[in-house]
Amino acid sequence: MSVVVIGLEQHKTPLDLLERATIPEDGLAKTLARLRDRPNFSEVAVLSTCLRTEIYAVVERFHEGVADLQEFLASYAGTPIDSLAEYMTVLFDDGVALHLFEVASGLRSAVLGETEVLGQVRRAIERAEAEKAAGPVLSGLFRRAVQTGRKARSSTGIARGTTSLSHVAVDVAAARLGGSLDDRRVLVIGAGEMGEGVVEGLAKRHEHADVVVANRTAGRARTLAEKVDGEGIGLAGLADALVMADAVIVSTGATLHLLDAELLERVAAERAEAGRAQLVIVDLGVPRNVDPAVAGIAGLELLDMDDLGAHAERALEERRAEAVAVEAIVRQEVERFRAEDRARGAAPVVAALRGRLDEVRVAELERHRSRLVGLDEDQWHEVDAVVRDVLAKVMHQPTVALKDAAGTARGERLVEAVRALFDL
Repeated sequence: MSVVVIGLEQHKTPLDLLERATIPEDGLAKTLARLRDRPNFSEVAVLSTCLRTEIYAVVERFHEGVADLQEFLASYAGTPIDSLAEYMTVLFDDGVALHLFEVASGLRSAVLGETEVLGQVRRAIERAEAEKAAGPVLSGLFRRAVQTGRKARSSTGIARGTTSLSHVAVDVAAARLGGSLDDRRVLVIGAGEMGEGVVEGLAKRHEHADVVVANRTAGRARTLAEKVDGEGIGLAGLADALVMADAVIVSTGATLHLLDAELLERVAAERAEAGRAQLVIVDLGVPRNVDPAVAGIAGLELLDMDDLGAHAERALEERRAEAVAVEAIVRQEVERFRAEDRARGAAPVVAALRGRLDEVRVAELERHRSRLVGLDEDQWHEVDAVVRDVLAKVMHQPTVALKDAAGTARGERLVEAVRALFDL
């Protein structure tokens, strides 16, 4: 049995390919069910965000498991496996733990130390558990990853400064408009987690911005906009809001383009007629919420995840030294996890051996009870206690040896020897 991860990450995968592999929230249940029902997988979990799509699995046969996952991801993306191979992350066992702990700690994010990924990792395992797809192996791995991510942020300065994609989007929009969004109209499309982060970033950095939140559910848009004394609208009012905006930051779960070229050509024409300045559009969606063809329309400037990554790279120098400290924490936590995992691997045979010896203890005491009729109940309990102590001392060294060697070739030999010697 092996733990494997197959996936695509934003820093090494073209955006158009990554967006085809992205599994939206409303498609997770179906995806987990399809993976869960494959005979070679005993546990699965999916981590799909704007930066990565990764499938974690406990497989009975390693090579078949990897091939199954690669085939599944390629089929989902509608792409030949050969086209994905050069971009795929393929890791197993200890490599999976190291990778996931780095992800949770923000070391593999476009924004070093970003905070949003920690919640995404936690929700990924909670969803897998809810769909009966994850079991003790992946649940233990993910929960330790979340603990490691929290420790990394509380023990170092990795989370200092701009550490979320939503805040980077605000910074990028401001940079394109002279360095500030104060007294500018900012249209935020989407009232989900990322939209909330954008509004929070505006409140912290540009408290005098005129904020409009647009969402499929107008009530949710109004609730979010109230946090910055802004206006909330439904998507029916989107065209008019685009005409009046100075900057637009888009992040929704839509799988199709919410802002297409036809709509934005009309908007650009109305803005030109009204003499309005260039409109800055930041697309945080993966899949993209804005048709890439919009980039060719005069009067509009379109920025996507690749542009945000470049901006974040330039801004992370102050936190790069902190990454060294986080890497040390991650290595330490991975070693702790490995040690505990090895100990858990030895637990079944240790328990079986203790059970067998206890059976012998009970049987032998019963066999001798008739010959020791002169002992009262207190004396009999003393005899039983002595026998228990002797067996505990006999068990000590085998238990230590099995736990120390668990997960190694020597450990497997010791387990087989104990099973054979005690007929376990």
